[in-house]
Amino acid sequence: MTKILLVEDDKTIVANLTEFLNNEGYIVRSVTGQTTAMNLLTEEKVDLVLLDVSLAEGNGFATCKAIKAKYDIPVIFLTASGDEFSTVTGFELGADDYIPKPFRPRELVSRIKNVLRLTGNTGKTVKLGDVVVDTEKGTAMKNNKDLFLSALEYRLLLVFINNRGIVLTRNQLLDAIWDVAGEYVNDNTLTVYIKRLREKIEDDPTNPQIILTVRGIGYKVEL
Repeated sequence: MTKILLVEDDKTIVANLTEFLNNEGYIVRSVTGQTTAMNLLTEEKVDLVLLDVSLAEGNGFATCKAIKAKYDIPVIFLTASGDEFSTVTGFELGADDYIPKPFRPRELVSRIKNVLRLTGNTGKTVKLGDVVVDTEKGTAMKNNKDLFLSALEYRLLLVFINNRGIVLTRNQLLDAIWDVAGEYVNDNTLTVYIKRLREKIEDDPTNPQIILTVRGIGYKVEL
């Protein structure tokens, strides 16, 4: 069974998440700070870490950095901080995903499965055509050059990677990325970000070969 380490100092959140994730078939261990988290990781094998930014001891950013320096374990941030600066900081420190509070439990489970599938199947790097995504560093490179994706562009790219060969509707994409921006992302904004992402990853954005349009439905990636 998949074991999750929950690093969170809010007792109510710990109780509710532990019960919910246990019912979903996960084993949950919980600690309140950085020192206890690192101690537990030396004693037990953990498959994924759910990490709050604000902790009783230490902070999530420092804890993520310490975990990534010593272990090859995916980390998902859970935090009330929804601004892009915090999101980018988390990704730069190696976070694999970032979910602002309040979040829907079902969405959390979906994101956990996506991260486990992504990191479990392909390790730290994923190739999408000529684009190489490093899920540990939170970067995307093409021809050895950093594409300098924004937090929302990076999240959008991860959504496509996690759903190769699957046609995603615009509504599904909106649901997957709106919280990364810290505010609701509307349909027009999605169009803009698809365009920006294509301009960065496609050889010819006017004739895309990576992010394909499925007319009348949405988009898909098959590479």
